[in-house]
Amino acid sequence: MAPLRFSANLSWLFPELPGLPERLRAAGSSGFEAAEVAWPYAEPPEALERAARDAGLHLVLINTPPGDQEKGEMGLGAVPGRQAAFREGLEKAVLYAKALGCPRIHLMAGRVPQGADPAAVRSEMETVFLENLRHAAEVLAQENLVGLLEPINTRITDPRGSHLTEGWKTQPPTTNGHIPLADHGWEPDGKHPGVLAHCWACADSTGPGPRGARQSWGAVLPLPIPAAGR
Repeated sequence: MAPLRFSANLSWLFPELPGLPERLRAAGSSGFEAAEVAWPYAEPPEALERAARDAGLHLVLINTPPGDQEKGEMGLGAVPGRQAAFREGLEKAVLYAKALGCPRIHLMAGRVPQGADPAAVRSEMETVFLENLRHAAEVLAQENLVGLLEPINTRITDPRGSHLTEGWKTQPPTTNGHIPLADHGWEPDGKHPGVLAHCWACADSTGPGPRGARQSWGAVLPLPIPAAGR
C-alpha cells in the first residue's frame, strides 16, 4: 500500500491569517508540499499561483462555487433550477484550476432547497445531478481535469440533515437512496485518497476506526472521463 500523502486544507487551517496567499506561505513553511482550497474565488488566480509557487506548494483540489450562501446554498450540482449557475460556476472553477495548475475539481452536489421535503424532491435532484455530471464530464475531459465527488456525512457536518447525500455507491439503490453511478457510466478508479472521517461515519462508524470505511466507501470518486456521459 502506498504511503498516505496529506494536503493542507487552507479553508480550515491558519484561520488567523487574513488571506489565502498568506495561508499558502504558512502551509509551505509548516512542511506541506500540497494544499487544497474550497473556494479560491475571492483572490485573483495569478496571486494564488504566485504564492503557491513561492511556498513550494502544489494546489491539488478546489471546489465548484457554492452558490448563494446567504440563502443557504452549499453547492449547486443537484439543485433544480440552478443548472445555468452550476455551469457558470464550473467554467470559473476550470479557469482557476488551469491557472493554478490544479488537476482536480470537487463537483459539489449541494443541499436540499430550504423549505423543501427531501423525499419529495429527491428524484428531481438526482435527475439534475446526473445531467450536470454529464455536462461536467465533457467539459473536464476537454481540459484534462478530474472531477471528484465527496461523500458528506450529515451526522457530522450538517445537523439539519439538509444535504443531498454526496456519497454515491456504485451498487443498486439502497434504502438510503444512493444514486447507482455505475448505471450511468461512472465508476470509482481507486487511485485517489479519501476523507477518512466522512467515510467512516457514512459506513455507520463500523470497523476499527476510519479503516473500516474502506469496505464500502471511497471518499472521493473521480469520474473516469472517457466513459462518462455515454
